[in-house]
Amino acid sequence: MLIKSHLTGVSHLEMFTSILAVTSLLVYIVSFSLGIGAVPWVIMSEILPVNVKGLAGSVATLANWSSSWLVTMTINLLLEWSTAGTFFLYAIICSLTLVFVAFLVPETKGRTLEEIEASFR
Repeated sequence: MLIKSHLTGVSHLEMFTSILAVTSLLVYIVSFSLGIGAVPWVIMSEILPVNVKGLAGSVATLANWSSSWLVTMTINLLLEWSTAGTFFLYAIICSLTLVFVAFLVPETKGRTLEEIEASFR
């Protein structure tokens, strides 16, 4: 890699920033997948009763992909508005999601589906 950068005239700073960008993207993907990215699938599989699991799974998938689409379609507009404001807005949304999960999503470890359903009544 170092030889290739020397032959093509790419500076060490450009090489470093390229590697840093790819590494940051990979860290983000892994962090998202281990964190909030799994929430719709966990809720779907552990909380929903069997008789609505198919329909509710479809709605959860639609909401998940719609949110991804919304972020993709608005990121450039928001970055033109304010770079710091964009990430502050997303941080607020992530914080609200954290509050939602912490207070409204029931703990399912060691509980049966009937016990989980009873906690919603």
